[in-house]
Amino acid sequence: MTRPRTALACCVLALAAAGCGIRPTGVTDGGTAPSGISKGMRIYFASDSGPRGVSRPDVTFDQLDDAFKLLISGPSPAERAEGLTNLLPTAGQFRATAGHGQVTVTAPGYATFSPQDQATGQLVCTLARAEVLVHGTRPDKVQVTIVGEDGRAGPYRCQQFLSR
Repeated sequence: MTRPRTALACCVLALAAAGCGIRPTGVTDGGTAPSGISKGMRIYFASDSGPRGVSRPDVTFDQLDDAFKLLISGPSPAERAEGLTNLLPTAGQFRATAGHGQVTVTAPGYATFSPQDQATGQLVCTLARAEVLVHGTRPDKVQVTIVGEDGRAGPYRCQQFLSR
């Protein structure tokens, strides 16, 4: 008598486990990460795939020049372990001014002859984000011009460096 009950119980359990209609699948790609405007400051560092932003949610400031301090301090040890690096010269007095979303970066000693490099992307994207936070400019309206040792470069939008 126990044998038929045991067999029946096993059949019921097997049907319940197999009857849910979900078939096993392999590993699937989750797609790209969500995008949009993040809260707080983002600093951009160089990576193998181009400039990459890292969040600094607790950082606040009221002038654009404060963004340079964050850039020059470089990535954290964990960010360096992920392959991020700072390509900007650490010596130099960078200054930024803005009016109506037009940011001008004065960068003595900075070469502007290679305008699409990652160092330029670091500057443009970081200063664009700072402009959004400091002056409330819409991200798509911010343009950054760099005045370096060999002339002017830009105006650039951050998206030019991120959509490679």
